[in-house]
Amino acid sequence: MKITSFAFYSFLLGALVSLPFANQASAEDYPAGDAVAGAKVFKKCKSCHIVGAGAKNRVGPHLNNIIGRNIGAIDGFKYSKGLMAFAEENPVWTESLLDAYLLNPRQVIKGGRMAFAGLRKEKDRHNVIAYLKEASTE
Repeated sequence: MKITSFAFYSFLLGALVSLPFANQASAEDYPAGDAVAGAKVFKKCKSCHIVGAGAKNRVGPHLNNIIGRNIGAIDGFKYSKGLMAFAEENPVWTESLLDAYLLNPRQVIKGGRMAFAGLRKEKDRHNVIAYLKEASTE
C-alpha cells in the first residue's frame, strides 16, 4: 500500500499535536480517592510531613501541591543524592509516580532517605493522594 505524502504528514502532525497532552490523559485516568479516608491514612506520614496552610518542612519536605511539582524542588530542604538522581529522569510528581513511590519508597528511589515502608493497600494510596490534593488547596 502506497502512502501519499499528504497522508503521511497528516499522520505525523496528528501524532506531534497529541504529545503535549499525553501526561494529561494519564492524570485524568488516575482513580479518584476519598480525601476524608486519606486524612486518616496520612496520620502515618505526619511525623515527617505536613500538608495544608502554613505547612513547613520537617524531617521530610512539606507536601503542599506535590502533584505537578518538580521533584526535589522545595527551597531550603536538603534532599538525598538518590532522590536528586531520580529527579533527573522523573522531573515531576504525577499521581501515578507518587502512587508507585508510596507503595515502596525504597524500591522506587534507590538511596533515598525515606524510612517509611510504604502503603500496601491500593485504596489507601488513592485516598492519601486525594487528601494531598485537597489539603494543598486549604
